[in-house]
Amino acid sequence: MNTPHVVVVMGVAGTGKTTIGPLLAARLGVPYAEGDDFHPPANITKMTAGTPLTDEDRGPWLDAIGDWAQGRAGLGGVVSCSALKRAYRDRLRSAAPGVVFVHLTGDRALIEDRMSHRQGHFMPTALLDSQFATLQPLQADEAGVAVDVAGSPAEITERAEHALASLPEPIR
Repeated sequence: MNTPHVVVVMGVAGTGKTTIGPLLAARLGVPYAEGDDFHPPANITKMTAGTPLTDEDRGPWLDAIGDWAQGRAGLGGVVSCSALKRAYRDRLRSAAPGVVFVHLTGDRALIEDRMSHRQGHFMPTALLDSQFATLQPLQADEAGVAVDVAGSPAEITERAEHALASLPEPIR
């Protein structure tokens, strides 16, 4: 991969976006941005209370991530963002046409177990069902790859890096 991609590490809560994102960015030699940091405080409050976000809630968050991704075009970067619906990914692509997605996928029981053991995160396991209900996996016409989250963070990151290497050069 000569020109670095701007990569969105996506998936339901608990798949490891915040773990894999920085590891992948380090392997690719590009900066990492934590998608949760782009949420307005009202979104954090809702999720902490166990209330799923609406599409209206997600709009400003997606736009902020899209702006970051657009600013990294031609330079590369990795950002975490659940990007559960096709419409959300389309919105990100509108801002940054060359963005590609790494969809972290896995068994629901494994993801729930990992969520129940993490410390200090605002997303409760009670919202996992709504995450899976909302999820629209990557379609064949979307630039990206699916990577299973079984295994260690190093194994998952290596699989993601190899899968990304097979993608065409990014659009600038």
